[in-house]
Amino acid sequence: MKESPGTSRICPALKSFFSDKMGGILHHCNGTSKCRRLDPKLEKKLVESIKRRASSGKNTFRSINSIIMRFPQFKEGLRKIKGVFERYDEDSNGTIDREELKKCLETLQLHLTGKEIEDLFQSCDVDGEEGIQFNEFIVLLCLIYLLMEPSSPHPTSKMGSELEATFNTIVEAFLFFDKNGDGKLNRKEMVKAMNEASPWERSPGHITKTRFKELDSNKCGQVSFKEFLFALINWVGFETDNEEELSI
Repeated sequence: MKESPGTSRICPALKSFFSDKMGGILHHCNGTSKCRRLDPKLEKKLVESIKRRASSGKNTFRSINSIIMRFPQFKEGLRKIKGVFERYDEDSNGTIDREELKKCLETLQLHLTGKEIEDLFQSCDVDGEEGIQFNEFIVLLCLIYLLMEPSSPHPTSKMGSELEATFNTIVEAFLFFDKNGDGKLNRKEMVKAMNEASPWERSPGHITKTRFKELDSNKCGQVSFKEFLFALINWVGFETDNEEELSI
């Protein structure tokens, strides 16, 4: 069957890659009972920041395919965050403890209260090991980036334009799925996002439902930005790549 002019189709390789990644998404969070929620006040501030982003109408993503094509840029940004993580993991044990995190935030001039730092530490330490691992560190910094809104650009922050650009792109990926801009994802939005660019190749309903359940780690019927961010790290496959590099 011929395609009409101007239409785009997800190539088989990318479609397979997307399906495989979505099939394994968020196992890190599903494998533990420690997926803590943020403090309600911080969660409210986070949602408000995402809503402001949504209301701006600025988003470079128009399809699942466009997100997948940006994976190399995602990975490059994550490598830069990895460098920050290793710099402040002073004892090189693969985790950042509270004191190391405090030094990191002080150096980056990210000014949060002690309670805010502790709540972020607890909510991002999903395996309860009392230390922030790299993927948890990505989530923590991205949450801080959003919580510092609307003072962007942050004249007193030393997070750096490259890191902020990475976090901004991650937020745009989330907003691609968040069709109503309420700061949460529901199954209806996910179905629309996965199918709107390729209506002739709609994902079977049971598959989309399964994928959403995998994202919804606390089974509340909605996917928070934090849940999505943990998923995206797995989706991009950054940790897998690093493990392969170490084994060579």
